[in-house]
Amino acid sequence: MRSYLLTALVAATVTYLLVPLVRRAAVAAGAMTPVRERDVHSEPVPRGGGLAMLGGLAVALLVASRLPLVDEVFRDTSDPEALLSGATLITLLGLADDKWGLDPLTKLAGQCVAAGVMVLQGVQLLWLPLPGETYVLTPVEGTVLTVLVVVVMINAVNFVDGLDGLAAGIMMIAAGAFFVASYQLSVDAGVPRAATPTLATAALVGMCAGFLPHNFHPAKVFMGDTGAMLLGLLFAAAVVSLTGQVEPRDFSAHLLGPAVLPLALPVVVVLVPLLDLGMAVVRRTWAGSSPFAADKRHLHHRLLEIGHSHRRAVLIMYAWSALVAFAVVLLPRTPGVWPKAALAGAVVVALVLTLGVDRGRWVRREPGGRSSRGTRA
Repeated sequence: MRSYLLTALVAATVTYLLVPLVRRAAVAAGAMTPVRERDVHSEPVPRGGGLAMLGGLAVALLVASRLPLVDEVFRDTSDPEALLSGATLITLLGLADDKWGLDPLTKLAGQCVAAGVMVLQGVQLLWLPLPGETYVLTPVEGTVLTVLVVVVMINAVNFVDGLDGLAAGIMMIAAGAFFVASYQLSVDAGVPRAATPTLATAALVGMCAGFLPHNFHPAKVFMGDTGAMLLGLLFAAAVVSLTGQVEPRDFSAHLLGPAVLPLALPVVVVLVPLLDLGMAVVRRTWAGSSPFAADKRHLHHRLLEIGHSHRRAVLIMYAWSALVAFAVVLLPRTPGVWPKAALAGAVVVALVLTLGVDRGRWVRREPGGRSSRGTRA
């Protein structure tokens, strides 16, 4: 555990120290987020903070390669090189988009290339752990499904990145929950292939933790597509490494069963961004628009509309993410009625916080962050 904690600490420290440098570079380069109708910030903010996260990842992997227990990932696999090369490509794509604003098809093509580079270096789905059987994928099937998982995860994180600190906090929570499950397999159960997702999620937690102090409301810098796509790609790589390369029989029986956990865990720990992505695609397609057309109907926008402040909306999204993610990871390990009762109580509290509106008034948030109050109809 100490090696992974040190990896996370290095990633957090380096990311935190690099953000001010990246912020100044973004201002000098004119990589600023303009104030648009759908935005909640009132003045342009530098973006491209994902570049600092990439620096945190690179240094964390360098340190991890010298640490006991973790060094076997570097010795026995090419996964760290795959992670770093895919992360570098997606960061360069994000920087170009943050500076010049790429069209959706160009970004999609770049995402596929970054995913393909990781596939070529061994980060690829080998089988699907279906209930009652394991379906062995052909190389073509594995490549296509791996690229699909990476692209979906990248865009899910990108879609949820709409409030200060939201994407970084949700991904830190998701990576933390996934780390618990993969660490259990890697260290407690002795499954070698689980070491890669354990390392990736440890670094991901650190990167998000180092970035959040600069990004929490009011944000001094945005991660931009640079950071959102990077976080999505790294988490997708962890999902692929755990779900599609660790055989179902290696999963302990108390972790939701050998057939169900590999399919359920990746979806559940990022349920909030995936739900937001799915709703956005359906909503925009139903309206005859492109699924990539921006709007102001994301989950976090709805929280602002019913009266929550910026910070409270973010904290509510954190609460739901943590509640869902850690419930599916920890509940199977804590049998008995009291954990389930505590979960039920936590759900009630989360519902009250979500649906409650200050002083019984509706608040309509306007683009510049201002609010206009009116009595409830």
